[in-house]
Amino acid sequence: MGGLYATIRHSEWRLFIVLKDMEDSKAYKVFTFIHLPLYTIILSLLFSQYQTIIFWILDLFLIIHAILHLFFEKHPRNGFKNTFSRSIIYPMGILAVIHLLLLFMME
Repeated sequence: MGGLYATIRHSEWRLFIVLKDMEDSKAYKVFTFIHLPLYTIILSLLFSQYQTIIFWILDLFLIIHAILHLFFEKHPRNGFKNTFSRSIIYPMGILAVIHLLLLFMME
């Protein structure tokens, strides 16, 4: 949940086409509302028969997330251009690639 707090603190919704023109007080609520059910669904499915599929989806998300942060590195509204954020986002993408390769090799 700390990642969601950081995205709210840095107004990350301003990077999204649909939310960028919305009033901040409304946009952060929409942004948060979208994330909370997603976290609940993902956590519940991690302990189900769909565990492997969810791992694939999470790995792909983390890889795409890291790539998007790389592409948006120079965006003026990007509040995640610091060493702390980079030290979390990019290694998670790399670990996801490794995990995805291991999942692929196990099947």
